[in-house]
Amino acid sequence: MPLNRLFEKAKKLVESHRIESLGRGVYNVIGDHGTYTVVQDYTGKLSCSCPGFMKKARCSHVVAVIILTKIKRKSKSHKTHYKKMV
Repeated sequence: MPLNRLFEKAKKLVESHRIESLGRGVYNVIGDHGTYTVVQDYTGKLSCSCPGFMKKARCSHVVAVIILTKIKRKSKSHKTHYKKMV
C-alpha cells in the first residue's frame, strides 16, 4: 500500500474514533476487515495482529495509534502549559 493511502486510512480510523486504548500500550483498532490489536513493547516499538502487518511490518492500524498518541500527548502538554500560566 502506498504511504499516502496508508496515512489516509489511519487518519480516517482516528477521526471515526475506531481506536480503543486498553492501557499499558495496548489498543484495539476496528479496521475495515476486523478488529486488530496494536501493542507497544518495552522499547516503544509497535506491532499489529493484522495480516498486512504480518507481511509488510507496517499497516494503517499502527499509524493510527501513532497519530492518536501524538494528538493526546500534544493535548496533554497544552493543558499542563495552561495550568502553569494560571
